[in-house]
Amino acid sequence: MVKERARILVVGGGYVGMYTALRLQRNLRRELRRGEAEITVVTPEPYMTYQPFLPEAAAGSLSPRHVVVPLRRVLPHCRVVVGEARSVRHAERTATITTLATEERGAPPEELPYDELVLAPGSVSRTLPVPGLADHGIGFKTVEEAIGLRNHVIEQMDIASSTRDPAIRDAALTFVFVGGGYAGVEALGELEDMARYTARYYHNLTPDDLKWILVEASDRILPEVGEEMGRYTVTELRRRNVQVLLGTRLESCADRIAVLSDGQRFPTRTVVWTAGVKPHPVLDATDLPRTERGRLRCTAELTVEGHAHAWAAGDAAAVPDVTAPGTDCAPNAQHAVRQARVLGDNIARSLRGEPLRTYSHRYAGSVASLGLHKGVAHVYGRKLKGYPAWFMHRAYHLSRVPTFNRKARVLAEWALAGLFKREIVSLGSLEHPRAEFELAAGGKPPHDPKGSS
Repeated sequence: MVKERARILVVGGGYVGMYTALRLQRNLRRELRRGEAEITVVTPEPYMTYQPFLPEAAAGSLSPRHVVVPLRRVLPHCRVVVGEARSVRHAERTATITTLATEERGAPPEELPYDELVLAPGSVSRTLPVPGLADHGIGFKTVEEAIGLRNHVIEQMDIASSTRDPAIRDAALTFVFVGGGYAGVEALGELEDMARYTARYYHNLTPDDLKWILVEASDRILPEVGEEMGRYTVTELRRRNVQVLLGTRLESCADRIAVLSDGQRFPTRTVVWTAGVKPHPVLDATDLPRTERGRLRCTAELTVEGHAHAWAAGDAAAVPDVTAPGTDCAPNAQHAVRQARVLGDNIARSLRGEPLRTYSHRYAGSVASLGLHKGVAHVYGRKLKGYPAWFMHRAYHLSRVPTFNRKARVLAEWALAGLFKREIVSLGSLEHPRAEFELAAGGKPPHDPKGSS
């Protein structure tokens, strides 16, 4: 039984935020019903994005709405606030948040008191001061970015098909991806596969006209699947005419020209930045201890070191890996989901005065998709490639996506995709849904700073 009424604030609605709230909702079922506890989730979006499915959403293998989970449906006993935490003063047990309502009114941020804090804001793209990146770069971390990139790739093919200018055509058909981790390799693999299929419907384009370039600063890609599988991935991509440039950096993409550290220059209208992530900036506005890399310094019980009633996990937290002393758990989805379960249990145990559990999980391995029926995997010491790895990738992530509803919809969509042809429609106008009406009403069409259409 909870000793007193507990106000639990969860900052973030991603993997850790959603799964922790879900676990708390189950563990504190009676307390929530009696009003002895309340759970508030503050999140910028009213849904959790299952990021491993973003490449398939970009390729059109999955509908965008099936890679997100509506928080209000899975967290019916929690208060979901769509907004952002601007700062946290844990010494005062107060968080400053902005909501859609405060932004609409131009009102000052709200002060939200709490008793227990779960900081799980996740991470944001880690960018470098590359000239032109802010103007022309495309991220790949949200479902909006994934669908926007799909529309953009097909629009570039439309541009190339409708022009006789070889310079415009070459720039439109050159796609540069920066970063050889999961996000970059899977996004490139799925989109190259999709574009190769789409090219058959253009009378003056062939798959060989498209130029795909993967730029990686280190000497290997996909380090998570091991050196051997990483080398296989490089070979597989190069066999598909993808230029894999290792030990190379993007120096500039100003004026729509990708300039690389090895001196190569590629006129391009597409630069996709997937070169890593960093902890969410809200951590800078807290009074909690952090590591030199900016992550919250945590204990193996998922408490913030030296601060009672503060908890953290996932990308924002440096959690000691008890299976490998002296190291921290890697900031990935595999750890985040498992940490969230322990975190939800430990908060409930703390409220009831029970001993806390230690988070311990031995890394199982990794799987990655390289397009339809292609993949690599290194799981429990076994190495797989090609179709078996691709099948394992789908099976694993189908088992991990939250709710039976989502599992059934994803499985049904995969089954239908196996029976029918791919969709090759670009809906770039979704980014400016009022453009046509504004023009008809005498206004000016919106300016697209990226020039993607």
